[in-house]
Amino acid sequence: MKKFLFLLVVGMVLSMCLGMADTGDLSNKFIVGDLVPQAPELAKRGAYSVGVKTLTFVNKNQLDVVRISADNPNPLYDRELTVEVWYPAKLHEGEKEITKYVIYFKKDANSKAYPLEILGRAVRDASPLKEKTPYPLVIISHGYTGSRYIMSYLAENLASKGYVVISIDHTESTYNDVGPFSSTLINRSLDQIFVIDSLEKLVKEDSFWKDLYDPNNVGLIGYSMGGYGALRTIGAGYSSILLRFTNGVGDFVLEEKTLRGDPRVKACVLFAPWGGEFGFWTKTALAKITIPTFWVAGTHDDVAGFDSIVKLFESTVNSPRYFLIYENARHNIAPNPPFEEAKTADDYLRWGEPIWNERMINNINQHFATAFLGLYLKKDKNLEKYINVKVEEASQGVYALDSDGNPKPEHTYWPGFAPRTALGLKLLKRF
Repeated sequence: MKKFLFLLVVGMVLSMCLGMADTGDLSNKFIVGDLVPQAPELAKRGAYSVGVKTLTFVNKNQLDVVRISADNPNPLYDRELTVEVWYPAKLHEGEKEITKYVIYFKKDANSKAYPLEILGRAVRDASPLKEKTPYPLVIISHGYTGSRYIMSYLAENLASKGYVVISIDHTESTYNDVGPFSSTLINRSLDQIFVIDSLEKLVKEDSFWKDLYDPNNVGLIGYSMGGYGALRTIGAGYSSILLRFTNGVGDFVLEEKTLRGDPRVKACVLFAPWGGEFGFWTKTALAKITIPTFWVAGTHDDVAGFDSIVKLFESTVNSPRYFLIYENARHNIAPNPPFEEAKTADDYLRWGEPIWNERMINNINQHFATAFLGLYLKKDKNLEKYINVKVEEASQGVYALDSDGNPKPEHTYWPGFAPRTALGLKLLKRF
């Protein structure tokens, strides 16, 4: 009996030690968003510690697209939206920026979604740092189907650089809450605007958030269907073609002739925006966008269609705009890398890129989002050189520094990229 108790105690002690070691080791584990060795300069995290908090907003009396019927053509419901907020934080001694996010993995349309945990570098419910406030506000809007955690690598990174970042779980459009596509078509931009409205109230009324961010200095980041919604939010009203995809429902979201961009949004990042190939926007509508935009797409995007994205970009004639192009990439140029559970080719291609290293893509996106949003939301002119590159095609840049490390006249290599690393990329700009 004594031997048994001794072994039991030893086992418990070892278990506790191993558990503590495992927790400590998380700080050194490669986590989504961490740098690969060849990451560009601005991908590194900023000076701020990062807190994260989950909130819920309720948009009352919205059209319930899912339950429309001949007998009930105008059903209303309270549309609940869960959001994740990352922000500069004031940490207590000993606190480590490690947390877990619960996401859902779904193999195909018929399989059941089940929860997975991924690690992030933030502290749950940490106290906000209010020393240099207000911070600019950034909204992230995922694709169909997606999650508020699909770009956690970018949200954490921007928060560490002095932004408050809010990522939306769009109801009826997430991995574990998939509704009719018509709901996404109608609600995506409305969700984005409602969340900005809610944040405008929150910063005035809630002591935790009071004066932390500026609701009139907003950056909007949209991926796929998030980009589709973002185009309307910043001023490009939909054409009546949209009604063909929604069984005639949703004429109230068109506003092609009268819509103006939300004046609170000052800059927009569009990752592979969907909808261009179906004619949802006319050139007249796209010409109403006047804020700076940064577009990102892969040349082999077979979901949103690369050529269609190019046409949208070229038609946004009144926007100071940039277009980062990943050569030979498909549609997944924005999300976190594929999960370890994505074992089959079909599973992997749902989340990842067949050719590109997804971690490198994440770092490149962090680099350019830092430069673009820093220039247009924080007015930091020192970042302008990173997006106003001297040659469009990265591989054509000449790397030429003198013995003191200063650029020679012939130096045209993309700023922030180490020698031999700026490959497979193009960056167009139109002013």
